[in-house]
Amino acid sequence: MAWPLRDDDVRAEDVLAPLPCQSAAEADLWFAERTADVERAKALCGPCPLRASCLAGAIARSEPWGVWGGEVFLEGRVVPRKRGRGRPPKRDVG
Repeated sequence: MAWPLRDDDVRAEDVLAPLPCQSAAEADLWFAERTADVERAKALCGPCPLRASCLAGAIARSEPWGVWGGEVFLEGRVVPRKRGRGRPPKRDVG
């Protein structure tokens, strides 16, 4: 499957190269719950030639969640990092 988004300055041969997000084996990584997996997905987006287009498209569509263009989306907004499920750890107040 060809990638549907293109940056103006990206050559066709770059777009046709296999991208990590197109791997069926790792498809869930971009919608992971664990913080470590989300950070891994963000890192894999780093060298992608379509990162800017992917991010712009996700913003335009208000993607509800996932990693798009190397950024984490939650409820249609970019957030700095995804918090894991569960209660935050107790901290001593003192």
